[in-house]
Amino acid sequence: MSLPHAILTALLEKPSSGLELTRRFDKSIGYFWSATHQQIYRELGKLEADGLIRTLPSEQPARGQKKSYEVLPAGRAELARWTATAQEPKPQRDALLLRLRAAAVVGTEGLEADLRRHLELHERQLAEYREIERRDFPPGRDSPEDRLRHLVLRAGIDLETFWTQWLRHALEEFPEPPGHGTR
Repeated sequence: MSLPHAILTALLEKPSSGLELTRRFDKSIGYFWSATHQQIYRELGKLEADGLIRTLPSEQPARGQKKSYEVLPAGRAELARWTATAQEPKPQRDALLLRLRAAAVVGTEGLEADLRRHLELHERQLAEYREIERRDFPPGRDSPEDRLRHLVLRAGIDLETFWTQWLRHALEEFPEPPGHGTR
């Protein structure tokens, strides 16, 4: 799993300059496979050197002009190979869960406020995903490609729904400080 495959996917959807690609990444693929602009530009150079993408010919002098890229047949074949390859699920690693476990032995100071902050962040992300779904996947938009894109978005919606529900539950279970009465 890798940034090269994310870039190949984005370029197959629409040939783009590096700047356009980074902007599109920030609005779509970046929700589930993040990369800095520097990482994207570095990877574009590697993909081009490996013969998987090429710079589109420009009608203007190259100096100072943004380069646009497209995927070559070898890049499409690599993406198809990668897509068809079985992969094992990644084990869950989450610092917040580890911090909760540690709090059981060292105390919970500051943790409740951070749980509330996490809840707010996940609620905001969930609202953003739902807005994208409303805007980009109206009823009747159900081509095979759209269904797969929507499926990816649904994964994000379902994950954010899980986190918001779990964080609310965690806050309900969070120990009250001494002297705040009984529940």
